[in-house]
Amino acid sequence: MTTWAPDVLGDGYQQLTIPLGTDPDGEGEVKATLIRYQPAQETKKTGRAVLYVHGFTDYFFQKHLAEHFAEQGYAFFALDLRKCGRSLEPGQTPHFVSDLTLYDAELNEALRQVREQTGDGEVLLVAHSTGGLVLPLWLHRLQRKPGGTAALGISGVILNSPWFDLQGPSYLRNVGTVAVDAVGRVKRKSIVPKTGLDTYGVSLHVEGNGIWNYNLDWKPLSGFPVTFGWLRAVRRGHAQLHRGLDIGVPALILRSKASYFAPRYDPRVDTADAVLDVRQIARWAGCLGDRTTIVPIAGARHDVFLSADQPRAEAFAEVDLWLDWLHGHNAAEANR
Repeated sequence: MTTWAPDVLGDGYQQLTIPLGTDPDGEGEVKATLIRYQPAQETKKTGRAVLYVHGFTDYFFQKHLAEHFAEQGYAFFALDLRKCGRSLEPGQTPHFVSDLTLYDAELNEALRQVREQTGDGEVLLVAHSTGGLVLPLWLHRLQRKPGGTAALGISGVILNSPWFDLQGPSYLRNVGTVAVDAVGRVKRKSIVPKTGLDTYGVSLHVEGNGIWNYNLDWKPLSGFPVTFGWLRAVRRGHAQLHRGLDIGVPALILRSKASYFAPRYDPRVDTADAVLDVRQIARWAGCLGDRTTIVPIAGARHDVFLSADQPRAEAFAEVDLWLDWLHGHNAAEANR
C-alpha cells in the first residue's frame, strides 16, 4: 500500500518511504525517500513529470525548482537516495555506497512510482553533481534492456554541473586513482584527507554569506567526510563514462562558465563553480551517446539553480527553451 506523509518542506509537499532491505554494505536496513510537490492551486496538466536526484552532501530542498517545473505543467518528484537526507538512519555512513549500481534499486522504484502517479506519462530526469554521474550510468544500463529508456517513458535528462571527472592535477586522476582503488578495496570507510572545506557551504547558507536555508544535519557546511570506498565507486563510474555511454535520450548540461577554488570563503566563490572543474564537464559531455546541449551560465555557482538572481533566471530560461525543443524533437521522432 502506498502511503504518503507530510514532508518537512511544508504545504504541498509529501514524502513516501521506499524500503530497500538489508544494506549490501553492511549498515543495517536501508531506505530511500520519494518527495512529491502538489501545489494547492491547480496548474496546467501535460501528462509529464520530473524526477530529480541530488548530489553528494545534498538532499532535496530546492522548492523553487519544484515550483518552476510545476508552472511548466510537470508533476514534480525528487528522490533522497539511500543514506542521504531524509533517508539517512542513525549509525549509517552518510552517502556511502561501495558501488554506484546499488542506486538502481531506488531509481527503478522511484521511476515506477512516478509513472504510476502520473498515468504512465513522459518523465524528465534532472540531476545535480554526483547525481549527474549516477543517472547517466543508470540510463546506460536501462538502454541496454529490451525497449530501452523509451519503453520506460523517459523523455530526456537535464544535468546540473554533473561530476564527470576528478578535479585537480592530472596525477590525481592517474596515480591517485590507482591509490584510491587499492585503499578503497580494503579500507572502504577510511576518510580521504583534505576533503572538508566549507567554502561552498558558506557561500550558500544563510548562516554564512548565502540566502538559502536548509538542514545542516543533512547538508553540513563543510560537507560529509569523503571515504575511500565511496570515491573508488565514483572513479569506476567516471571510467565507464569516459569509455562512452548510450543514455538513449537527449541531454541538457548546465554549468558555470568558470571554476574558482579557494581554501576559505571569498566573494568570487559566489559567481563560479567552487567544487568542480567546468572544463572537465565540457570535455566529457560528448560521452553520453545522444544529442547533448551544453550551456555555460556566466556567474553561476556549482548548483546553477542556487546561483544569484540573474544567473539563476538565465538557467531557468535555458531550461524552458530546451524543453520547447525537446517536446518538438520527441514529437517528430514519434511520427517517423
